[in-house]
Amino acid sequence: MEKTILVVDDQPGICMLLTDILTEEGYRVETANTGKEGLEKINSSSFHLLMIDYHLPVLNAFEVLRQLEKTNNHIPSIVMTGMTETVIREKEDCNNIVTILSKPFNIKEVCQLVHSILN
Repeated sequence: MEKTILVVDDQPGICMLLTDILTEEGYRVETANTGKEGLEKINSSSFHLLMIDYHLPVLNAFEVLRQLEKTNNHIPSIVMTGMTETVIREKEDCNNIVTILSKPFNIKEVCQLVHSILN
């Protein structure tokens, strides 16, 4: 069965890069540009993994994850950020977070990480 990943990032280049790479790895990828748009997609579809940028317009990653937890929607999540220390301090109350991925990231490491979570 094909696994589906939702990438939420306000930088179109990151969305395109992750879509290209993860599609090549055999995953189906959808994207959203804001936390609000990401939540809407999650509420209307089923995803196996959420890759979400910490700093987003409208709702940040943690606001999205807290809303998912309120509805018992437990999607394994990778938070992507250039502000790793800030995110580490804030992540304690979010159970969906599997790991934090520091930007800029290594593509090979991203593929290995995604593969280890989904297989």
